[in-house]
Amino acid sequence: MRLLVTNDDGIESVFLHELVHALRAAGHALAIVAPRHEQSWIGAAKSRHRPVTSAPIERSLGCPTWTVDGTPSDCVNIALAHLLPAAFQPEAVVSGINVGLNASLGFILASGTIGGAWEGAVHGLPAVAFSQDLSFEAYEHLKHAGGVPAPELLATLKISAQHAARLVPGLAAATAPRSFTVHNVNFPSPCVPGTGIRRTVPARVVVPGLFSPAQDDGTHRFVFQLGEDISPAEPLTDRAALAAGFISHSILDYRQLGR
Repeated sequence: MRLLVTNDDGIESVFLHELVHALRAAGHALAIVAPRHEQSWIGAAKSRHRPVTSAPIERSLGCPTWTVDGTPSDCVNIALAHLLPAAFQPEAVVSGINVGLNASLGFILASGTIGGAWEGAVHGLPAVAFSQDLSFEAYEHLKHAGGVPAPELLATLKISAQHAARLVPGLAAATAPRSFTVHNVNFPSPCVPGTGIRRTVPARVVVPGLFSPAQDDGTHRFVFQLGEDISPAEPLTDRAALAAGFISHSILDYRQLGR
């Protein structure tokens, strides 16, 4: 397939690179347009109040690659309108792999990874967002190691990327054009070749208090937390599937809003 790939963790993210390697190994033709810097928790925001720049970049990923100094939605919008050559008309938009889960309503609506995929859906394309669950310890190691995953996480990430490459064609084929649908796929940690996939719904998670009290300078600082899961026992939620060691697949059909 011809795929436009983006993410919200930025062009330097190993999680993006592993996804690209797996997609190329599966025979897909790719173009990458990713944020210059991390854009987590930005949702579907666009840079309305400032100009953004795009530029080709070489990262030895084996396919045309650009950066945009904006959001994931900026990346996809600018890519489809201005960057991709006429001969490369993407059949789907793939976003990720995100560093950390994007499971539950509170996280889905805030996710830049899903925002990038949603921009593809707004353009009428099938869209898939991939995210990798990881422990707080693995995340802290990743942050302090400059984005280099520990061996155990890297092994899981490579397998998750292989799952992603296998899943994309079927998910895209199952999505009608202009259906305003995003497939939200979360990989558990660890993830192995035989890890099963489950259809899920977004968990109902209350996520209050994401900022610290005011500091001496009057500023509030972001403080991550997973929130309180108040989901009913059925149907199976994305959070519950991950906790049970399964790949979670939620179909986000935005046409259902308001029904």
